[in-house]
Amino acid sequence: MRILTLDSALARCSAALVTDGTVLAHRVHDAARGHAALLPVIVRDILAEAGAPSFDLVAVTVGPGSFTGIRAGLALAQGLALASDMPIVAVTVGEALAFGLQPPTGRALWIATDSRRGRVFLERDGAVAAFDLTALPRPSGPVALAGDAGHIVAAWLAAKDIDVMLTNARLPGPEGIAAAAEARRLGALPALAAQPLYIDPPEAKPPAGGLRPPPQA
Repeated sequence: MRILTLDSALARCSAALVTDGTVLAHRVHDAARGHAALLPVIVRDILAEAGAPSFDLVAVTVGPGSFTGIRAGLALAQGLALASDMPIVAVTVGEALAFGLQPPTGRALWIATDSRRGRVFLERDGAVAAFDLTALPRPSGPVALAGDAGHIVAAWLAAKDIDVMLTNARLPGPEGIAAAAEARRLGALPALAAQPLYIDPPEAKPPAGGLRPPPQA
């Protein structure tokens, strides 16, 4: 099965074509902004490089992460899936990282993502929540950390004499995204709607005076 993977949930945008765990083509751009413009271009490039203009499934990360990045990735995934009449499968950032890792033996896996608001998103045991660094939960046993804020959480836990191991997994890779999507397609992961996974409310607020009235005919 040819899986087109899309990821723009964090400070990077990437696309890849993956078949049975093998990456046929992959493009990555480190960028905190501009995902909506970058992602279609790199999708075009990887499909041309792979010599495979078609695919069987679109897998996209839906969060947690950047509001605008998540929306950009989902919009493109939904458009591609609709145009090609192919299914779309949503995966979380944590699922993509977990499926791309060698499972740590005897340790719970925590995925820590920077919320950019002085807090972190923690994915653990299939749930996602936001925490202040001063109010992090205490694990019941040894823990392994992944994600772009993994080093921050690992340092806080280590300072409390908690047995913690920091992995080198920071951002989702195409193999992990494809593997998580395949697991969800086969029912090994619970269903997840292809919608943004927002944990915090949006920063943008309506103007104090309200929205502008519609133009007069």
